[in-house]
Amino acid sequence: MLLLKKETQNLIKMKIEFTESQNQFRSEIRDWFSKNVPSKPLASFDTKEGFEEHREWEKTLNQGNWSMVTWPTEYGGRALNLIEWLIFEEEYYRANAPARVNQNGVFLLGPTLMEYGTDDQKSKFLSAMAEGDHIWSQGWSEPNAGSDMAAIRATAVRNNDTFIINGQKTWSSRAAFADWTFGLFRSDPESERHRGLSFILVPLDQKGVTVRPIPQLDGEPGFAEIYFDNVEVDASCMIGDEGQGWEIAMATAGFERGLMLRSPARFQETASRLLKLYFDNQDVLSPSIASRVTHCWMQAEAYALNIYQCASKVMAGDKIGSESSLSKVYWSNLDHEMHQIAMDILGISSELKNEYLNNAASWIKGYMFSYSGPIYAGTNEIQKNIISERLLGMPRK
Repeated sequence: MLLLKKETQNLIKMKIEFTESQNQFRSEIRDWFSKNVPSKPLASFDTKEGFEEHREWEKTLNQGNWSMVTWPTEYGGRALNLIEWLIFEEEYYRANAPARVNQNGVFLLGPTLMEYGTDDQKSKFLSAMAEGDHIWSQGWSEPNAGSDMAAIRATAVRNNDTFIINGQKTWSSRAAFADWTFGLFRSDPESERHRGLSFILVPLDQKGVTVRPIPQLDGEPGFAEIYFDNVEVDASCMIGDEGQGWEIAMATAGFERGLMLRSPARFQETASRLLKLYFDNQDVLSPSIASRVTHCWMQAEAYALNIYQCASKVMAGDKIGSESSLSKVYWSNLDHEMHQIAMDILGISSELKNEYLNNAASWIKGYMFSYSGPIYAGTNEIQKNIISERLLGMPRK
């Protein structure tokens, strides 16, 4: 029988040694957050009021050059490496700073622009992204192309220096209030599957664009449908070459699944909160809960070590490949399990949604959101197919 004690954390944790400059960097971040993180939580960014509050937070981050520390200084960054970004993320979650309303931009589109964008595109879009002037939504899925992006049917027909876009996107994260969306469009009408796709950026206030919010389980519009009716977009909004969209989208998906979008600090912080919840209630809990909590804490630490290794490989010149699917399945399952345990600890009291009852309301919100983890960023079923075929060498069924 496993008995969980507070000392357990120190006994089983593998320690990563940081350099003196990295520790100084951590202290700088911690000091800045202590002076700038809002004292009261912002409203949900899935409401109009909260969206604008979080936009202001993005502007505050940019004023301190913290919008995305890995970016070059001319785009609002600090030209730091991925290890330093992981340190930044650890301090970000430790400080309980607001969630990033522009996560689709800074964590997904930003790295994609760094790799495939022109200098003009970087200047135009990265600076506005860092400053919070452009908040981005993600335009991947369609009614008949969910996790199977190769089945996309929304079209972008070239007309001299513009594209004429028609079709529909759905489950577009942050689109209800966002300024722009990025996505794949079929620029070759005769093409099939992953060929003939282009990666295009579209302003959501453009004539012919209609955005219809989709309520989540909590009733807030975290997603939206986007309809395109002869929307004219300048060709300069295409990233990379015409027909190169699949390659670029796979790079973006790699950032989403394996490194940028879900840093390990997010899950380490949840694991720490889960430990506190357990200790606050351990007198009335069965011993089996201790084993489950310990296991989740260890999984969160293991994920962090794996991502530090992944970051080191990228810094050495490697690219994020199919192994990003392993990370995606891992963190989405872990997130749900941690929130399920929290619900088991809180028991029937969790249904009261009382902010003052072990912070039950935040656990409930996280629990409901955790059900989406195995779906977004490519369903876990699709990711398991990728793992079996590309990493394990198993044949297609």
